[in-house]
Amino acid sequence: MTRLARHGAALLGGQLWNWHPLQGGDLAQTLLVYLNDGRRVVVKNGPDPRVEAAMLRALGQTGAPVPDVLAVDEDALVLQYLPADGPLATCWGELGRVLAQVHTGRPPDGATRYGWGTDYALGTVAVPNAWTDTWPRFWAERRIGIHLEHVGIDLARQLERLMHRLPELLPATPPPSLLHGDLWGGNVLVHARRVTGLIDPCCCYGHAEVDLATAGVFDRPPAAFFMAHGPLEAGYEARFAIYRLWIALVHLRLFGATYRPLVAHYLDGAGVG
Repeated sequence: MTRLARHGAALLGGQLWNWHPLQGGDLAQTLLVYLNDGRRVVVKNGPDPRVEAAMLRALGQTGAPVPDVLAVDEDALVLQYLPADGPLATCWGELGRVLAQVHTGRPPDGATRYGWGTDYALGTVAVPNAWTDTWPRFWAERRIGIHLEHVGIDLARQLERLMHRLPELLPATPPPSLLHGDLWGGNVLVHARRVTGLIDPCCCYGHAEVDLATAGVFDRPPAAFFMAHGPLEAGYEARFAIYRLWIALVHLRLFGATYRPLVAHYLDGAGVG
């Protein structure tokens, strides 16, 4: 980690004074780095720092709060340090409003299509993002089908059944909104009862309900969160299960069988358990 801290300092043209790890770090090393000139910054590595930097910039262009990208290369991303010492419980409503801003983002060419300009990864799990013209195809091929070879034959068969049903369960061509893509409480910075930043994105353009759904995998967003974003459309419960299933599958592959019951729960919610 000292090597990463030194590299981050060098990218800013400074010298390392001290550093310590920040909370999290399951999928990347993330450090708070102090420079000799008094600056403090966040330095992290990851599967592709340049892609993460582009995602943060896209989020920021919507007006949503994100840390500024100070420097980046193929080995490290250096970010503005933002205070984060408050609980998300105090500002779920504000997070709903922030997400509404994020979801105003549209694909650069303005076309109705779904994906992102480059592939990405969550740890060792690939996240393909090649563009598709329909949303059910994107979710089937890029978020569910990629796991078939990694989860065992019985679960793979259930996933295949779900994939075949997605055209009837998901909207064909919803407005392609910019998505954070990995939204949960640990990726939201809070200070003084305000959302100070969204971090660790896994962006693509897709159905806005994805972020609303994934926020509830590890947390329990109150009604104020959903009301602040906007009214939910009929049938959202099954769609939420489908969107949360992707997060559960990623965790199953990264962290093992303890996440299998969560996968089964969301398959039941989607009607294929």
